[in-house]
Amino acid sequence: MKLSRRALLGGGLAVPLGLGLSPFLALRSSLANAASPSIAIVMNSGEASVSVIDMASRRVVRTLPTMREPSHWTLSPDRSKLYIADASGNALFIVDPRNGTSLGHKVIADPYQLGFTPDQRYLVINALRINYVDVYRSDDLTLVKRFSPGEMPSHLGFSPDSRWSFNSMQESGTLVSFDLTNMTIRWKSELGSTPAGVLWHNGKVLVCVMGSDHVAEVDPVTGDVLRRVKTGVGPHNVFLTPDRRTLYVTNRVGGSLAALDAVTLELLRTYPLHAGGPDDISVAPDGKLWVTLRFREQVAVLDPASGNYETIDVGRSPHGIFLSTQMSRPGFVTAENL
Repeated sequence: MKLSRRALLGGGLAVPLGLGLSPFLALRSSLANAASPSIAIVMNSGEASVSVIDMASRRVVRTLPTMREPSHWTLSPDRSKLYIADASGNALFIVDPRNGTSLGHKVIADPYQLGFTPDQRYLVINALRINYVDVYRSDDLTLVKRFSPGEMPSHLGFSPDSRWSFNSMQESGTLVSFDLTNMTIRWKSELGSTPAGVLWHNGKVLVCVMGSDHVAEVDPVTGDVLRRVKTGVGPHNVFLTPDRRTLYVTNRVGGSLAALDAVTLELLRTYPLHAGGPDDISVAPDGKLWVTLRFREQVAVLDPASGNYETIDVGRSPHGIFLSTQMSRPGFVTAENL
């Protein structure tokens, strides 16, 4: 079922972003969602759409139109809204994370990658096309600070205490760290060609260097590169499993998925995905990996034990992916901490 663009946009519907649910609405929502089927929400960057997949049947049950280029997501602090960034469309699309229905949109400058700080005080947005890193208040999206740190701000991560953010600059070849207490740039570190995915892990910062074959481990205090871990050609993003035992790296250029030991960063296994251009990942309760394949208009559902996978057809250039089953996990839910 496809909804019209007008229906999705809600005739310019304004949605209050910082409000939580009232106790009555929260109870009603909880009862309704208890019966909701588990879904996957996929951002199709090349088709200006979002695919909603029923996880049990592996079928697309709804397609939501967006402005131009949906890419990444972040979950609201109260878990009632999924914010989907539409960079060249200059909008945040708001979707119910439990059933995949549209809740409206918010006009905002060039949101590509985004995330709430762990203390939920700020929403940080990488504006890749216009070369800004914007810091907003999370309750009302008031712009607090705009940085111009380099070219093509791409991915981001935070220190657990929310003091620092780490933002990759794809065209500049750097990782930039910001102090979110006094709103200043802490350091810039040269990493190499096309740095992308960023993850805080075990007191260090991991950065995928897509123009190479490795992930850089960076000292968060100094910005020094401590080591480079080979994963495959063109590593794009890095993800930590819920049990914190395995890191998965999507080698988008090489068309494979690398599994690393989360403690030692030793390469454990490589999964070929046949030039599919793996990009983002979510993990289902059964342990299977849901992987977007940018170059094949598909999502792969991969069994990490056997290496076998099945595919689901979605829109063109599938990018970010969110599973509603992630809502049951305690703690801070992000795209990279699965």
